[in-house]
Amino acid sequence: MSRKPRFITPRKTVKKSLPTQAEACVEKFSHDMRGLARVGKKTVFIDNTLPGEEVRFRYSAHRARFDEGVTSEIIQASPLRCEPRCPHVSLCGGCSLQHLQVDAQIVEKQKILLDQLARFGGIKPEEILPPLLAEPYGYRRKARIGIRLVKSAKGKKLVFGFRKKRSNDLTDINECHVLHPSIAQHIPALKLLVAESEGRAHFSQLEVAVGDDMAALVLRHLQPLSEGDRQRWQDFAKSSGIHMYIQPGDAASIQPLWPENGENSLSYRLPEFDLSLHFQPMDFFQVNFEVNRQMVSRTVQLLDPQPGERVLDLFCGLGNFTLPLARRAGEVIGIEGLGALTQRGKDNAELNGLNNVRFHTADLNEEMVKKAWASDGFDKILLDPPRDGALQAVRGIARFKAQKIVYVSCNPATLARDAGELTQLGYRLKQACVMDMFPQTAHVESMAVFELDS
Repeated sequence: MSRKPRFITPRKTVKKSLPTQAEACVEKFSHDMRGLARVGKKTVFIDNTLPGEEVRFRYSAHRARFDEGVTSEIIQASPLRCEPRCPHVSLCGGCSLQHLQVDAQIVEKQKILLDQLARFGGIKPEEILPPLLAEPYGYRRKARIGIRLVKSAKGKKLVFGFRKKRSNDLTDINECHVLHPSIAQHIPALKLLVAESEGRAHFSQLEVAVGDDMAALVLRHLQPLSEGDRQRWQDFAKSSGIHMYIQPGDAASIQPLWPENGENSLSYRLPEFDLSLHFQPMDFFQVNFEVNRQMVSRTVQLLDPQPGERVLDLFCGLGNFTLPLARRAGEVIGIEGLGALTQRGKDNAELNGLNNVRFHTADLNEEMVKKAWASDGFDKILLDPPRDGALQAVRGIARFKAQKIVYVSCNPATLARDAGELTQLGYRLKQACVMDMFPQTAHVESMAVFELDS
């Protein structure tokens, strides 16, 4: 006997109503230096808060394992709280710590470094060295300012600034206190210049690069500049003294706008080593020159290269560490993944009269031991990798059995992971320190020294 199909009426799904705001006591900083609090049994990360504060906040995101929020009122402030200089700080993603006293910022960054080393590497340094510090404002010599025309109630609106916190949208700025003064003082004029340009709808960004003796801007545009716009930007460059470039396509398309036939490279000096390093506006270089000088000095001191020793510098860039090491070591080999930076390193070695240094372009995730430049081994090694760390390189260089390794890091989590790997390969974490390369931000730059167990 056949049965009639049974139809089941689906239950109505009742969506749980989520709160829009709440109060909380901030327990500590998270790894990205947001306030960490608990509401009920759930963790909440709250912008613009400090450990120990009682705050009222509004939720900005609800997720499965945690929520996110933004402070709406400080009920009980931390004694370490201060008034931010910048009026854009609550929105702009460029700075996230201007509400915390400068001296306390580096203390918190050191805590994060040590916590990450313990959590992800399972280790602690035998000695913590003093942090490297410099001026907390006006230090940033490399930046990218976004340009967009967005829809508004009154039509198209120009937005000129940096990305908002955890967003691809831009914060419209009128000032910036961490940007180097040679550029920061011109922000109002640059905004006006963009607004008056015929091709403004096709502008995407301004790249900022500042050397010891001059500053440069690179305008990225998606359509050819009109003659009127070329003249406007040339006039600005001449009146301000800022060197001006345009970029109609990829990095190879960059061309000088003013001066058309003048000096086309920037430079910075490392006086302790009698060096001058040249670079192009789109090259990677350290944004904080004063901290960089201290960092290079301490790195050379800690690695302690001797005249008879062979040193390997991985992720060497344009020679920031390679050339100072070459002033002390018998021979230095610099390895970089980008050919343009490798060439810059070679040029800088020649400009500074160094003939005991060699630069090579190589994929640092590949086997190194069999490379011709590695055949004689190395006594000491320097690592300065990008944010994702150097796990494959660490595993490769362990075969050289170098007696000392100095690791310069821009991400304490990947440093901790790689440090754990080095300890498994027979190294001890002797020393570590933090460096305030990016004051007012949550970036934690650090340095660690490893020695091979005898």
